[in-house]
Amino acid sequence: MTVRSFVALPERGLLVVAGEDRVGFLQGLVSNDVAKVGPQRAVHAALLTAQGRYLHDFFISAAGDTLVLDGEAARLADLQRRLSLYRLRAKVTISPDTTDRAVFACFAAGAPAAFGLPEDPGAAIAFAGGAAFVDPRLAALGVRVVAPRETAEAALREAGFAPAAFADWDRLRLAHGIPDGSRDLPVEKAILLESGFDELHGVDWSKGCYIGQELTARTKYRGLVKKRLMPVTVEGALPEPGTIIRMGEAEAGEMRSGRDGIALALLRLEAVASGQALDAGGAPVVPRKPDWANF
Repeated sequence: MTVRSFVALPERGLLVVAGEDRVGFLQGLVSNDVAKVGPQRAVHAALLTAQGRYLHDFFISAAGDTLVLDGEAARLADLQRRLSLYRLRAKVTISPDTTDRAVFACFAAGAPAAFGLPEDPGAAIAFAGGAAFVDPRLAALGVRVVAPRETAEAALREAGFAPAAFADWDRLRLAHGIPDGSRDLPVEKAILLESGFDELHGVDWSKGCYIGQELTARTKYRGLVKKRLMPVTVEGALPEPGTIIRMGEAEAGEMRSGRDGIALALLRLEAVASGQALDAGGAPVVPRKPDWANF
């Protein structure tokens, strides 16, 4: 996409983590290195069960002496509750954002340059009274902005970005094979490495322990990944998420979110490698390996 576009993401919510122990507190809980977060860096991370299964994923950026978590609005209370279980004596507070900040996705070819940012996932800069950062997962997704709504919208228009529909952003995400939270990652079931979190910079392998780290590391180093989430094109009506994908009579995977003939699907790698025809509820499904993936 060459037209500079932006879309507000009302389905996103903000959780503020404050207090002198904020970095160390999150560091022992989430999959990425929170110590890297600052005015010039944001990260994408996940909170897992003790068994290494997905609970939440979110972006972490800095705002003064606080950390701001950009997560799913509908599940923000659950994220706050789960984090609070581990607070104990840590000097930290966890609360929903009470300001007028909103989350925007800004996308176009070369979008980071419009903010004076490099094509470096996670690179951040102050913007419109908040922060702008290259999507920490993949630079091709553009820039995320967390800032006061009216100020941000005015600044984005001034920078040459025009409002777009959520569907435009969603198609870009799907085309690149990027999961969108619990739409694509079943809670307490999904495994990070099946969902691209390694290549998409969501896991730091050199940081200390965190919840679910043991299973995540074992999955990687023992080569236990047998399925992968990937983009697919669908001929005909788009199957509902959860529809079983078949290779003949054998089960090959399961549909996830999609629109306009593009979707994500969790597929067995052996089924993809076979080159045989795949079918979901009568609709032919054709998988495609994303450029960023290593499988």
